[in-house]
Amino acid sequence: MSRLRGLWVLIGLGAVLVAGVAGIAFGPVSLPPGSVAAELLNLIPGVHIDSGLTEREIAIITQIRLPRVVLGLLVGGMLALAGGCYQGVFRNPLADPHLLGVAAGAGLAVTAVIALRVSTGRSGGDVTSGLPITTPIAAFIGALGAVALTYLLGVAGGRDRSTATLILAGVAVSAFLGAGQTYLMQRNVDAIREVYSWLLGRLATAGWHDVLIILPYAIITSAVVLLYRRELDVLSVGDDEASSLGLHPQRSRYVLLAAASLGTAAAVSVSGLIGFVGIIVPHTIRLLFGASYRVILPLAVLFGGAFLTLTDLVARTVASPAEIPIGVVTAFLGAPFFVLVLRTTRRVAL
Repeated sequence: MSRLRGLWVLIGLGAVLVAGVAGIAFGPVSLPPGSVAAELLNLIPGVHIDSGLTEREIAIITQIRLPRVVLGLLVGGMLALAGGCYQGVFRNPLADPHLLGVAAGAGLAVTAVIALRVSTGRSGGDVTSGLPITTPIAAFIGALGAVALTYLLGVAGGRDRSTATLILAGVAVSAFLGAGQTYLMQRNVDAIREVYSWLLGRLATAGWHDVLIILPYAIITSAVVLLYRRELDVLSVGDDEASSLGLHPQRSRYVLLAAASLGTAAAVSVSGLIGFVGIIVPHTIRLLFGASYRVILPLAVLFGGAFLTLTDLVARTVASPAEIPIGVVTAFLGAPFFVLVLRTTRRVAL
């Protein structure tokens, strides 16, 4: 099995750096990338470089664009990490937070939170901005319930957990939970606009509030999943072989599912439903760097964050001054990629 190499990590960090500088430099007000990089270095204690930017431009960087870029890095990293983790746990190359119904479960919980805030009059304007810190916990409960239901439906006919069976179960669970979301929206008409905007996916943030909400969950998820990444490689050879090597397969699966669902829930709670990141990024890494989860998962955090940051840049500049929902852009990129992966998987199965 391939091992994680320092050069690959450096490439991932370089992708994060390029995506971050580009995400901050370009927008309605374009800034020189070199000056942006200098201003970011000034955030390091003891460093002072004359970037040549005005106070207004510095405020745009530190108060508006930098929080959005950091949020994109965290959300993208969590979705890609969760996608790679689900693929290893289920030994299914098409497993993804959205296709398994996990995002729908988290989305239903967040929709309930938004509707409750609107009905009680505790929201001011945009209810998706400044959600309470307990929102990821509610989303986690919904996500965990959804993945458990998908898994149970996937094995209802026996021990077969084929690609088609699991995906069909995920589609069924997503449809069921989507119906629940629609019901809540119809019962709370005042929340429809805010919930609909959130469902399409967005990284808009008024500051560091959303970043601070997701950060603890991102740290916990990353630590647990990366700690268990070697066990995913062992699980890929089968439960009997894993048990003979001293591993407890079911316990490992439960821990990994809980961690991945927590990361997905936190990401969904602050960004809405952004699909296909969990398929595009892990599969691209698998093709370029190797099939070992010791390689896929750490690089998924880096390249997932860079991918979503660049996607967000496209979403807010391609139709400027209007902003396209980021979920639309990822779906546009992810749908053909999903078909490609599906065809490749079928060839391997044959």
